[in-house]
Amino acid sequence: MTTINDNYLKLKAGYLFPEIARRVNAFAHANPDAKLIRLGIGDVTEPLPEACRTAMIKAVEEMGDRATFKGYGPEQGYEWLREKIAAHDFQARGCEIEESEIFISDGSKCDTGNILDIFGSDNTIAVTDPVYPVYVDTNVMAGHTGPANEAGEFGGLVYLPITAANNFTAEIPSQKVDLIYLCFPNNPTGAVATKEHLKAWVNYAKAHGSIIFFDAAYEAFISDPEIPHSIYEIEGARDCAIEFRSFSKNAGFTGTRCALTVVPKTLTAKASDNSDVELWKLWNRRQSTKFNGVSYIVQRGAEAVYSPEGQAQTKALVSFYMENAKIIREKLESAGLQVFGGVNAPYVWVKTPEGLSSWDFFDQLLQKVNVVGTPGSGFGASGEGYFRISAFNSRENVEEAMRRITS
Repeated sequence: MTTINDNYLKLKAGYLFPEIARRVNAFAHANPDAKLIRLGIGDVTEPLPEACRTAMIKAVEEMGDRATFKGYGPEQGYEWLREKIAAHDFQARGCEIEESEIFISDGSKCDTGNILDIFGSDNTIAVTDPVYPVYVDTNVMAGHTGPANEAGEFGGLVYLPITAANNFTAEIPSQKVDLIYLCFPNNPTGAVATKEHLKAWVNYAKAHGSIIFFDAAYEAFISDPEIPHSIYEIEGARDCAIEFRSFSKNAGFTGTRCALTVVPKTLTAKASDNSDVELWKLWNRRQSTKFNGVSYIVQRGAEAVYSPEGQAQTKALVSFYMENAKIIREKLESAGLQVFGGVNAPYVWVKTPEGLSSWDFFDQLLQKVNVVGTPGSGFGASGEGYFRISAFNSRENVEEAMRRITS
């Protein structure tokens, strides 16, 4: 008899966002005339930058000519794209990252899960709470956890609460952990990490031989010049951190799919015989075996982000969404709600009105004003009593949603 991976049975009935979709679809079916405004899932709404579209169109035309047609590309990504990423995103900020240490992929969501392929099953894993659910669920799927308790916390994981009391930044654990997930600007709370905070984490990781998984998917939304965009701006991070980035939010590639992971060649971990192994080699082997690379057309579009036109257009996109975030913050504050985030990140983290749980507030907004957000409890036990609202939508929808909520 064929068997399954029983670890999947440990997962809750549904991933957070499909559960939101289920409730919304049920409401829409029962109320076909309701005009829903969706500020839940962090999907972008504005068109791809013109520079990216132009580059993609040209690439499509190249695919129609035998002389310029491209078949399988390098699994790690085309060198011309990796060179621009290294120069613009890292070297320009003083980070010692070379193009050979960059791997192009179809999404940082995929990479933060797939990276577990190269690590052992006996590592102690730390996640923040609340947390982007993919970090937890992929570890459950890989068999790195025990079952969940009533609060939804899985045995075998070390949870690091991020709350208003600690400015939504993870406190250094008192015990030794091996793998550490950090996301800044943070999803879902919108918090950022200072250089001092990241330096403390780097020092901890180096002292304990730990590896930091640093998700910088929202770095483009940082406006404060004192806030680091990359963990590699911190001295010593090359020896203890892997960084994940994406073109999804800054350039609108959620439907186009292009991202990157940085694995420094100086980064090592222990084999079962206690020898040091270069993680770059393992990740390169994993990608070469399980991944055929991002399409040539999409990579040409991503390359255009680094042209003068692309830089101006992506900055305009970021500014547009951050103006949405400002509107959300100000309107909700004027309505007497306590809000966090929305300054260096496109998410606003809202304290639910007294007496309402996260899902109660979700249902209330859905039923009464037809606005969809994300219940904080779906991100972890410490997210209970909070609610995430995304700035990714049209200006018209954001203003209308705020009018409905505040009235």
